[in-house]
Amino acid sequence: MSLIATSPVSLIDTTLREGEQFADAFFSREQKIDLVRLLDAFGVEYIELTSPAASPRSAADCHVLASLGREAKILTHIRCHMDDARLAVDSGVDGVNLMFGTSELLRRHSHGKNLEQILERALEVIGFLRASGLEVRFSSEDSFRSDLVDLLTLYRAVDAAGVDRVGVADTVGVARPQQVFQLVKTLRGVVGCGIEFHGHDDTGCAVANTFCALEAGATHLDVSVLGLGERNGIASLEGLVARLYAVDPGAIRERYRLPLLPEIVEFVAQAVGVQVPFNACITGSAAFSHRAGIHVKALLENPRAYEILDPEDFGVSRRIQIAHHLTGWNALRHRAGELGLVIDDRQIKTVTRKVKARAGDAPISPDEVDALLRAESALSAGVTLDTAVVEGGRR
Repeated sequence: MSLIATSPVSLIDTTLREGEQFADAFFSREQKIDLVRLLDAFGVEYIELTSPAASPRSAADCHVLASLGREAKILTHIRCHMDDARLAVDSGVDGVNLMFGTSELLRRHSHGKNLEQILERALEVIGFLRASGLEVRFSSEDSFRSDLVDLLTLYRAVDAAGVDRVGVADTVGVARPQQVFQLVKTLRGVVGCGIEFHGHDDTGCAVANTFCALEAGATHLDVSVLGLGERNGIASLEGLVARLYAVDPGAIRERYRLPLLPEIVEFVAQAVGVQVPFNACITGSAAFSHRAGIHVKALLENPRAYEILDPEDFGVSRRIQIAHHLTGWNALRHRAGELGLVIDDRQIKTVTRKVKARAGDAPISPDEVDALLRAESALSAGVTLDTAVVEGGRR
C-alpha cells in the first residue's frame, strides 16, 4: 500500500485565512460562500477562516460560513488568548487552530513571554476549548528558529492536555526539506496526537517541505489556492495535489474531485485579481504543453513518457505545439490525423521542412501550418489550391 492510501492525511485549505493576508486579496462574503462550497465539493477535509477577533467583518463572515451545510470542517485560526477563544466558540466553528510564537525573535519582539508563560496560557485556552467541545490544534510559530527542547516541552504538555493535533510552522520559509522531515519525525516519537504542517514559500520549498512532513508522519497539511498568503504565500493546493497524485493517482482520484481544481483556481485568481502563473501545477497554461520533436514522438506513443499527471483526470487537455522550428514530423502527422487529411510520411516530412524554414525566421501561426498540411494533402489527391490563399493560411 502507498503512503497516501494508508495515511490519515487531511488537507486544511486556508485560502480564507492565510490567503486573506495576500497583498492584493479581498474576498466579498458572497465570494467566500462560493469558495467554501467549491472547496467542500472538491473534498478538502478542513477549511480555515480568519479569526473572528480580527475585525467585525471577520466575525460576521465566520458566523455565516460556519452555518453553511457542508462536509468539510470549518476552523478558525486565533491567538492563544481567552478573549479570542470565546469569540471562536461563539462563532459556531468546528475547531480552533491556536498559535503562539516560540522563537527567540518572536518572544522578544512579538509577545514578550517566556516558555513558562506560553505554556500556562496554552493550557488555559486548550482547557476552555475542549470543554466547549471544539477540535483543537496548538501550533508553535516560527518552529524552525525555535529551540528544540522548548518545542518538545510544549508539544508534550499540550498533547497531555488533550489537543487533537500539534502544529509545526515554517513561518518564514527558512526550512529545508530534510529539516522538516527530521523535526516532524522527532515529534512523531514524542506525541500521540495528530501533527499539522504549515510551510511558507519564501525560498521556494513549500510544497517539498509539506510533502516531507507527510512522509515523516504529519497527518494534516496546510495549503491555499494558488499558494496565496502572507508575502510569498504557502504550499499551493494544486501543487500539493499534483505531488500526492504523482505518488498514488488512484488514491487521489478517489479522495478528491480533481476536475473541479481548475475551476477553483480560476475562481480565486479572478477574486484576487491575479493571473494563474504559466507554470502553475495542473492549471498553468504550459502545464501540459509539448513542443520538442523527441518529446512529442514518445508522448504520442505513450503519454506517460513525458507526463506524470494525466490531464484528463483534472478536466484539462494537453497541447502539442506544431508552429515552431523545433516541431517534429510526428507532431505534424498527429495534427494531419486530427484534421482528417490523407497524407503519407514523405509528404509530412516535406511539410515539416517548410514549417522549420518559415518558423526559423519569424513566428508562424497554427493556422498557417494547417494550411500547409491541407495543401500537401490536396496535392496527393490531385487537387490544386490557389497558392496565394495557401500562403496566407486560409482555404
